[in-house]
Amino acid sequence: MGLLALGTPLEWRDAKKAADQVRQWGIEQLLAIWRRAKGKERDVLRWGDEIEYLVVAYEYQQRKVKLSLRQADILEALAKDVALQKQGGCVPELQNIAREGEPLPTFHPEFGRFMLEATPGKPWGIGFKDLLDVEPNMKWRRTIAKEHMEPNEYPITLTTFPRLGTRDDFMTPYYPPSGDRLRSQFLPDQIANPHIRFPTLAANIRARRGRKVAINVPIFKDEHTAMPFQDPTVDYGLHKWPEDDDVRNGAAKEGHIYMDAMAFGMGSCCLQITFQAKNITEGRKLYDQLSPLGPILLALTAATPIYKGFLADTDVRWNQISRAVDDRTPEELGEKPLQNDRWRLPKSRYASNSTYISQDPRLRKEYMDPELVVDEEIKQRLVDEGMDDLLATHFAHLFIRDPIVIFGEDLKELDLNKTDHFENLQSTNWQHMRFKPPPPDNSIGWRVEFRPMEIQITDFENAAFSVFIVLVTRAILSFDLNFYIPIPRTTENMETAHARDAVLNEKFYFRNDPLPPRPAKATANGHGSGNTTPAAQPSRPATPTGPVEDEYSLMTIDDIINGQSNPSGNSSKPFPGLIPLVESYLNSMNVDVQTRCDLARYLDLIRKRANGKYWTAAKWIRHFVRGHGEYNGDSVVSERTTYDLCKAVEEMTRCEGRSGEGVGWEMFMENRGMTRKRKGESACG
Repeated sequence: MGLLALGTPLEWRDAKKAADQVRQWGIEQLLAIWRRAKGKERDVLRWGDEIEYLVVAYEYQQRKVKLSLRQADILEALAKDVALQKQGGCVPELQNIAREGEPLPTFHPEFGRFMLEATPGKPWGIGFKDLLDVEPNMKWRRTIAKEHMEPNEYPITLTTFPRLGTRDDFMTPYYPPSGDRLRSQFLPDQIANPHIRFPTLAANIRARRGRKVAINVPIFKDEHTAMPFQDPTVDYGLHKWPEDDDVRNGAAKEGHIYMDAMAFGMGSCCLQITFQAKNITEGRKLYDQLSPLGPILLALTAATPIYKGFLADTDVRWNQISRAVDDRTPEELGEKPLQNDRWRLPKSRYASNSTYISQDPRLRKEYMDPELVVDEEIKQRLVDEGMDDLLATHFAHLFIRDPIVIFGEDLKELDLNKTDHFENLQSTNWQHMRFKPPPPDNSIGWRVEFRPMEIQITDFENAAFSVFIVLVTRAILSFDLNFYIPIPRTTENMETAHARDAVLNEKFYFRNDPLPPRPAKATANGHGSGNTTPAAQPSRPATPTGPVEDEYSLMTIDDIINGQSNPSGNSSKPFPGLIPLVESYLNSMNVDVQTRCDLARYLDLIRKRANGKYWTAAKWIRHFVRGHGEYNGDSVVSERTTYDLCKAVEEMTRCEGRSGEGVGWEMFMENRGMTRKRKGESACG
């Protein structure tokens, strides 16, 4: 999360009046960036990762665990640490950061007061040494964070806190629910970062929508789950705010866990990767080619089987966040005829991608989203200034949304050396890929953000998925790979990824043959540093012909990651697999044996997660809960179970299942017999 602006935020009734001005000024700022940076070049691909933590506080004697709302105190402790100050500092929001030498990791606030975000102190290069430095750096971040917490606090990397929103005191300090900004039955306003942007964002989404957000997650039906299931935590008799009528009007669905506030979504943790491309052309290519991989990585990293103290019948967070920030009105949702609004909008502003943007001759019009909504006036303005149709369409689609948080001070004068109005719209379109123009005041290049992955329990896993997706980008550029499928199929895949154990039980649409018609040269020099972007291909690929439906098939994730033994659908040859493609790239680079062995640890995790030999975090968490002594087979996750789960997660963070008998071994080993703990040896080996 970047720097947070200060000012006087407008309530929705006033923000709505200023929305067109912000959109128009945002487009002018975008055009200023476009003119300055469309020819911008960088020598090498750089990238960065973002890790998000939940801060929990244990009450050891009571065997309880709660969310700690001490985000601000922890960040202040980090900023005031004299030893860290001498090393350059690590909290950009509170101090000036020195970037000389080997910089410290940086820590940032997030939406929830119980969350921290941590990033490396400088961007990673693509060199193999950098890839092997990621995991130690992630461990270092967690260590630094923990050292500035209370003794009973710990930074865990679970997607959501299992009992967020229960009727007990799940947070410390405790605040009662149903404040003016969230108006939630279950959460207090104090759950959110107090910076004025966050409560205003939540309040204005609710006001624009005309009711509270409604998040309904199907309950996991176990042996003794009450059926028909009606969420027992819902108070149908509450009459504090007008929006309390929502549940009496059917907002809480039968058979579902009901949640009613932005914090249930934006209080989720994830793993994000941002790539800086060599130039805009390379950035647009990566945006397109990574897009179909989003649902696959979402399912592979599944880690969210619990909401509000109940086991859910889904495994990932995406749709819950989508609904938590869904500001669409009844007209935009198609519930009422259009009268006051301009369009019916098929997706929330937090959703899967709806555009392709690369000027790739292999991009067929049949791949585009037939339901794409575009502001034609904005598109024409961009085209008139020289932006090509594809990119103009992309931004004109993002700008169909209203700006949600507007500061009155920003409406006085348009500054084309800033990007505040552009980012107001850009940063609140939370799609699973984000294309990011350079900022006006520094040398950062065109960037692509890969956003679908769930945070993993251990630093090893988070490093593995980070390194894997980086290596996939290198294979894409080296071999000129083509993963295009129609955008509606990717949208369907995102829904499929939510299914319980989707990684094993579901099939996903994926392109049959990603390879160009003739072999592509992997690298210009064949040396093994990995530091340069591969040389341009000698000729432009031909535009595909024939039925689009013949270009893709339904495949398992094992097929997609590890490759097929037999062709599927109308394909004439088996899909090669993402890991074999990555290994072919590594072979072309003549990587030394030790480095290959180190990278192989990460690829092995991905490989065995895909074929089911290693469990997802979602499967392991569900198994832990169902095997707990306090679990009654009724889908309820008790306070004691949550305490033991968080302690197990903390142990797994340290041990990573290495003993074969410690917690979580199922996520890292095929069976217990591989490595046995000797008598008297700790679980960490």
